[in-house]
Amino acid sequence: MFELFGIQITWRVLLDIGLVAFIYYNMILLVRGTRAAAVLYGMVVVLIIYYLSDLFNLYTLNALLGEFLASIFLIVVILFKNDIRKALASVGTKRFWTKSNVRDDTLDKLTKAVMTMSGSRTGAIIVIEKGVPLGDIIERGIEIDAKVNTELLETIFATDAPLHDGAVIIRRDRIVAAACILPLSSKLRGQPMYGTRHRAALGISEGSDAITVVVSEERGEVSVAMNGRLTTSLDAVRLRRVLRNALGR
Repeated sequence: MFELFGIQITWRVLLDIGLVAFIYYNMILLVRGTRAAAVLYGMVVVLIIYYLSDLFNLYTLNALLGEFLASIFLIVVILFKNDIRKALASVGTKRFWTKSNVRDDTLDKLTKAVMTMSGSRTGAIIVIEKGVPLGDIIERGIEIDAKVNTELLETIFATDAPLHDGAVIIRRDRIVAAACILPLSSKLRGQPMYGTRHRAALGISEGSDAITVVVSEERGEVSVAMNGRLTTSLDAVRLRRVLRNALGR
């Protein structure tokens, strides 16, 4: 125990401050660059206006904002339901302090297959599982359980293959399932250049920390979806760099 500016600091106080700082830091990381960040800034503005309305005796405005803030917990749950579910799943799987164990040679085989399919304009969607388990998605697909292989991926997504319409799920260094149906995002509606595969890639990235690679059947364009965002027009070098960075390499 020691004193700082006349305040006694104990190990419990330091632990309390450290835990709060850790929680806030990871909350900021979760919402950074997403629509949730803009909503949080808006809520801060509302709190400031509420404080000023009380300070300057603006009774009607203060009462109105008071009613709004009284239901703030319910509002947060409604606005951030997907983000809260993703955050809780990330905490439950210890995503903050673990890394994916996908090997470099697996990424090489994946990249080679994706670029080959891009050249032939073969539509494909490949999901790499990270910390949040995708068991419910895998159960709805066809079990494969094989090592990631360039030729196998190309065969699965061949136009005349029975499994080409769904998504492939990769866990560690194995293809665990194919023909998996993914949830669709509400984004990209009204944008004809992006189809169902891109909406499905965004959908799984909004509800988990998975990384999804998409090959456009119409243009052969390669994209990656993660954290509810889509990175497009990737060549082999950029695709491998994006995947390595996303996997914490």
